[in-house]
Amino acid sequence: MCAAGRRWGRRQRVLLWGVLLAAWEAAWGQLRYSVPEEMPKGSFVGDVARDLGLQLPALRDRGARVVTGGRTQYFALNGKTGHLVTAERVDREQLCRLVEQCVLRSELIVEGETKVYEIEVEITDINDNAPSFKEIELQERISEMTATGSRFPLPDAHDSDSGQNSLQSYELSGDEHFSLAVQTGPGGDQRPELVLAKALDREEAAFHELVLRASDGGEPSRTGTARIRVTVLDANDNAPVFSQAEYTVRVPEDVPVGSDLVTVTATDADEGLNGHVKYSVKKATDMASDIFHLDSETGVITLVQSLDFEDGDYYELELQARDGGGLFDTTKVAITVTDINDNVPEISVRWALSEISEDAPSGTAVALLHVQDQDSGANGEVRCSLDGSLPFRLESSQGSYYRVVTARELDREQESEYNVTVRAADGGGPSLQSSRVLCLRVLDVNDNAPVFSQERYSARLSENNVAGALVLRVRATDSDWGENARVRYRLGEGGVRGWPLSSYVSVQAETGALYALRSFDYEEVGLWVWAEDGGSPALSSNVSVRLVIVDENDNAPQVLYPPAAGAALSGSVWSGVELAARSSEAGALVAKVVAVDADAGQNAWLSYELAKATEPGLFRVGLHSGEVRTARSPLARDAARQSLVVRVKDHGRPALSATATLSVVLAESVAELLAELGSAARAEAEAGAGEAGGSLTRWLVLAVAAVSCLFVAFLLLLLALRLRRWRRSQQQLLAAGSGALRGVPATHFVGIDGVRAFLHSYSHDVSLTADSRKSHLRFSADSCCDTLPARPPPDEPAPLLGEEDPAGAQQADPAPLPVSSSDQSVSAKLLLRLYCCFPAVLRSLCTEVC
Repeated sequence: MCAAGRRWGRRQRVLLWGVLLAAWEAAWGQLRYSVPEEMPKGSFVGDVARDLGLQLPALRDRGARVVTGGRTQYFALNGKTGHLVTAERVDREQLCRLVEQCVLRSELIVEGETKVYEIEVEITDINDNAPSFKEIELQERISEMTATGSRFPLPDAHDSDSGQNSLQSYELSGDEHFSLAVQTGPGGDQRPELVLAKALDREEAAFHELVLRASDGGEPSRTGTARIRVTVLDANDNAPVFSQAEYTVRVPEDVPVGSDLVTVTATDADEGLNGHVKYSVKKATDMASDIFHLDSETGVITLVQSLDFEDGDYYELELQARDGGGLFDTTKVAITVTDINDNVPEISVRWALSEISEDAPSGTAVALLHVQDQDSGANGEVRCSLDGSLPFRLESSQGSYYRVVTARELDREQESEYNVTVRAADGGGPSLQSSRVLCLRVLDVNDNAPVFSQERYSARLSENNVAGALVLRVRATDSDWGENARVRYRLGEGGVRGWPLSSYVSVQAETGALYALRSFDYEEVGLWVWAEDGGSPALSSNVSVRLVIVDENDNAPQVLYPPAAGAALSGSVWSGVELAARSSEAGALVAKVVAVDADAGQNAWLSYELAKATEPGLFRVGLHSGEVRTARSPLARDAARQSLVVRVKDHGRPALSATATLSVVLAESVAELLAELGSAARAEAEAGAGEAGGSLTRWLVLAVAAVSCLFVAFLLLLLALRLRRWRRSQQQLLAAGSGALRGVPATHFVGIDGVRAFLHSYSHDVSLTADSRKSHLRFSADSCCDTLPARPPPDEPAPLLGEEDPAGAQQADPAPLPVSSSDQSVSAKLLLRLYCCFPAVLRSLCTEVC
């Protein structure tokens, strides 16, 4: 009963310690798992979610992931199950060749909480490697004088596995002269030795063949073999001796490749071949064999690969010196690698933002960084800092983690993007540094209203402007970005002369262009334009715009005196005539030209100049007064009647002008003035009569030409109608050709019936034969005109449409007159007779048509 109580107490204590250990590990956020090597990708390692007490939805939402410190990620987190699984195949022999316990460390990062949990996974060994010898064919040379019981070292077998799966035993077979002895080295390793069990006799056997087998303790067991060939030599009674039982060397890791590290020396008292010593490496790790080289003749150990303190800081070589007789001695060489600051600090970004709002509060975390240095001691101590005066600061987090947080509120309008440079420096001398740049874009908040480029705008617009004319452009800019910076324009409330402002001007919402919707008069208009951004809520501002309507030079000067030519004709003979005495002195006032301009300003300023004069040097005109004065005294040779053309011009751009004609009569008395005016009146009357007669003649000529054109058109119309009827008659004649005219070709008939209407006023005879292809046409003596009288019908009538040969005229029966096949000659001759008998024929045609 007491024993049972003691066992129950021990169980309670074990359970209590287990609970305390689990609580301790959970409190410090550290998990430990164990997994065999060579597991396939995706193999289960541990239930992280359960062990940390995290819910699966929270684990997925917070962005949990596993990060391994090395270049290869061996583990990953299954977001659906919360299990830690293998991400790559793990080879324990490749990762942990120099350590007994192989542990891989990783971190579980929960980004939403910026928490880090450490995970240690022990990689356990499996029996996947068989023991192997470096050389499977070994040569041993033993003198026949060697005493029984002598021992000869054999090469060790190497098994990459560990524990029970590593090398466990050796076995020798093949010859009774030898046996196997296994010694335990300082590190607990087994060292096989060949023991001479029976004296050798070279005369009996010069060679002995042996097999050395090495076995591990795995299930099933794996073995490796090496063949040993023993050559029996003559006697050699002195073995080589090393000068030191152990050599110790310290070298820095940056020693150049090819450097000699140490020289081992062994001496042999024998002479000749038995005294010649050669050196060899009896035992060394694979890595040491690749890094160091032993010269078999000189004993110099040379570096053939660069050293790295982080890969290995201690190497041990077991060397052997063997003479020509097969005797040997061994020594140990211990090489210690000292650390050099040759590794720059490494900065890893575990989590970082790429965008942040400009209204984010101070202290907002933007990145989580991890820094490490592969060096040791002071060379591996890392300090972090930020470059420049940026609104960010570093906060030390758990272990080697740092958080980058905002030091104050950000302003996108001052800086829209930040390149935060994090610099890490170690404590070596000289210090090594590395940096990492974090790119952070600041998101815009609508905190700026549009700002106009000018405090106020003013524009000048000519009156009578075209509707739709561009007045000016207002421009406002917004320091924000995107939709918050998109500016739209609109008109403020207001009116002009009782009408809404929008009926006079409009503003384009996108460009700020101000357009006039109607014509303005000479006035001044004031209005407000608003600019509003596209933010939510929108911000706006306004600006004052003043429109000055400028007068346009759209009215030419109007001459009031002297009156225009039309007004002068409608008035008396005295209109526009001025009198100047022949005895006038220079500068005497003759007349004054009076003109006005409906424009304003400089467009209404008028100037006068003399454009044309009968006597150019006799008169002058005041530039601004318009007064016509004598430039000199009139002479007797000057004409009595002077004509002056005065040009009145305003000052617009371009300038407009008008002219006034002024008649000046040089006379000494009223009688002379009346006589001059009378002669002028008579001359004008005669000129008017001549112009009237010439005008009547022109009208008569135009009337005759018009009547002639109408007559020709009428004739062409009648001819077209006659030709149409003639074609119909031709078709009828051809259709009736079954009688007496059946054999006559249609193309030889002359349609005499078709022109019957042209010869209605006089008689004619037609004679046609069906076989002769000829016809006779005779006109009666009673012709309609005297120009071409018809001949009395002779026995042989004269041809009308063509000449007949003399032979035909002598025949007894007068043959019919042959008709030409060309219709054009018939038509021409008929038209000739029609023209000569025009009056009578015209009456006949009118009767026929009607």
